[in-house]
Amino acid sequence: MSANTWTSIVEANVRSYGNIVLGIDPYLPDVPAAFEQNNDGIDWLPRYLDFILETAVGKIGFVKFQSAYFEAYGLAGLSALSFAMKRARAAGVGVILDAKRGDIGSTAAAYARAYLTPTHAGGSGDFEADCLTVNPMMGPDTLEPFLECVRRYGKGLFVLCRTSNPSAGWLQDRMTGNRFVSDRLADLITTIGRDHALDSGLSPVGAVIGTTAPQEGKRLRDLLPNAIILAPGLGPQGGNPTALNALRGSRPEDLLVPVSRGLLRTEDRAISLSDYEMLIKERLEQLKATLAVQPILSAAG
Repeated sequence: MSANTWTSIVEANVRSYGNIVLGIDPYLPDVPAAFEQNNDGIDWLPRYLDFILETAVGKIGFVKFQSAYFEAYGLAGLSALSFAMKRARAAGVGVILDAKRGDIGSTAAAYARAYLTPTHAGGSGDFEADCLTVNPMMGPDTLEPFLECVRRYGKGLFVLCRTSNPSAGWLQDRMTGNRFVSDRLADLITTIGRDHALDSGLSPVGAVIGTTAPQEGKRLRDLLPNAIILAPGLGPQGGNPTALNALRGSRPEDLLVPVSRGLLRTEDRAISLSDYEMLIKERLEQLKATLAVQPILSAAG
């Protein structure tokens, strides 16, 4: 197993940089027009990623690449994703690939080989992440190939539990027997995480729980005492920073907060790259300051 396990990366990088995860969801209408200056189609994407990583490395401990945005640009998008993932990992940044994969048998094994298997063990290395989001809705057996990578290579997983989208409650808040579906998922995450936790006790199998449902989040956190929670939903989805109080556990490393459009989107496409860099840094500092006061607010409440 690699010395740089997912949990060790989380512990070290939260101490150094805090809980923010920079979400990278490249969409041309949201970025400065200066990246298109050569009018050469999607060649803007590598330049954009290089700029973002140059701006962010040394200020954040984690990045989350949303696979769909890169897939939408075809082979050039996948090539840019591979470049960015490798560069971020080489810089010591914890890389989460948000692909929400989940399937049966050999298909799940192929996904695990694509995203969580190092080259020395037969992976291509093109899209190797430190942690992957996975969808458990087809049953616990679909997680086993990914868990094998947790055991063998020290990787991490974020399992969908109670998501931030508006209709999440249609299934996740339904009762099955005398339990909510999301509660059953939390129990599953806790059980398999306990089997894979290392000496620190922090589980490499975490949960995706949105900041848009604080009441559900508090209930689920109680069921997930050692799990890292990935808490999307701040900003355009309507999540409130105070909702993070419900998702905090007993240690600083057990909550990661991804923000993408709230950090990188610009309404003014004519903005200069120097001003865009300053805008990103200012937003990042403001967000760090906002999150830093949440435990105080919780204690005061």
